[in-house]
Amino acid sequence: MEILNEMKIEFLSRSSNESFARITVAAFISQLDPTLNEISDIKTAVSEAVTNAIVHGYGDSMGIIILTTRVYKNKTVEISVKDMGKGIEDIKKARQPLFTTGNSDERSGMGFTVMETFMDEVYVESDPGKGTLVVLKRCLS
Repeated sequence: MEILNEMKIEFLSRSSNESFARITVAAFISQLDPTLNEISDIKTAVSEAVTNAIVHGYGDSMGIIILTTRVYKNKTVEISVKDMGKGIEDIKKARQPLFTTGNSDERSGMGFTVMETFMDEVYVESDPGKGTLVVLKRCLS
């Protein structure tokens, strides 16, 4: 696939930056003229990935999140969310609906399920103690 354009931003793992990430990705992918539903789906998936990095990757500590967005000539969007936080011990278990390592009163455990619902592909790579990479892909109509 030939890359049409790419952006990369870094921001602190503050919950206020989740909306910044979502809006930035939506603005960047607008060059592909996505539908409103496609924009909404992608914003939701990005929100979940960034929230996971903030809440589960760093917890109460502060760290950097790296957000990379690529758009391809075939109208595919690829978004990578990377943290250098705690990492995920068991990715397969973490991707199960309702699984959460956070407070179950505050967290639904549906983050990966939501990402998988709205994106064509969700790839997760993690190294406990070193961080997590989540890659989201969606082909636009």
